[in-house]
Amino acid sequence: MHHPEENPWQITSEKTVYDNPWLNLTEYQVINPSGNPGIYGKVHFKNLAIGILPLDDEMNTYLVGQFRFPLDQYSWELPEGGGLPDVDPLESAKRELLEETGLKADSWSEIQRLHLSNSVSDESSIVYLARGLKQFESEPEDTEQLIIKKLPFDDVCQMVYDGNITDAITVAAVLKVRLMILEGKL
Repeated sequence: MHHPEENPWQITSEKTVYDNPWLNLTEYQVINPSGNPGIYGKVHFKNLAIGILPLDDEMNTYLVGQFRFPLDQYSWELPEGGGLPDVDPLESAKRELLEETGLKADSWSEIQRLHLSNSVSDESSIVYLARGLKQFESEPEDTEQLIIKKLPFDDVCQMVYDGNITDAITVAAVLKVRLMILEGKL
């Protein structure tokens, strides 16, 4: 089956519904792919989502626990944060890892790029694997109340398998690293 690369949606008008320093919400009047008029809302994220899977020599990793306001629930996830568009994503990853866990890494590799909710947003993410870890003091932002847990990577995999971790970046990164281990690439 042929999949067309050109956009079948036609925009007839657009208006900004909401805007803040982190995101923008636009409502579009459109002609949809079947030729009918309709609306489409798009959330534009002004920063890149960054995720880091720190993995030490004993195959432990670190989870960050925090209450997530939009979900109204507590969440365990990898160290994550936002990277400004004009900053090298790797530098943002190094900053986030230090801020949230106090860790610095000697070795960094990009392992995954993701679109996090592509039906309503353009939010994209880069996930890194951090190795050669050294502990320093964490520097959390004033809006963050974080709990850090050092766990065997296998335990974190089980948390993903059991559905106890639902954060998309964390799930994707853990499964990718598990696959890398099984394929002998780590």
